[in-house]
Amino acid sequence: MSFKIRPRRGLIVYLNSMKTVKSLRRYGHVQYSSRRMHYVVLYVDEENIANTVEKLRQLRNVRKVMQSHWPEIDPELTDLEVTGLYKKHDEDEKE
Repeated sequence: MSFKIRPRRGLIVYLNSMKTVKSLRRYGHVQYSSRRMHYVVLYVDEENIANTVEKLRQLRNVRKVMQSHWPEIDPELTDLEVTGLYKKHDEDEKE
């Protein structure tokens, strides 16, 4: 028996009320919940992501579901200006 690491994806689930946070455990692993901002960070297996997002959107208490873009980002970004993620400003050139 060997242990396999399953790819996972983070979901940010915005809620109307924080009363149903415990019930979200059936859809994945609840990593963080913010009572003030009314959202939950939920980790789900990558193979079930489309099905789980659809189920979450059908719940009454859920306002919005967003997927994390972390797996899509290139971890070896060396020059942020070339990729367009960062633009130089006049303040950056002052010493």
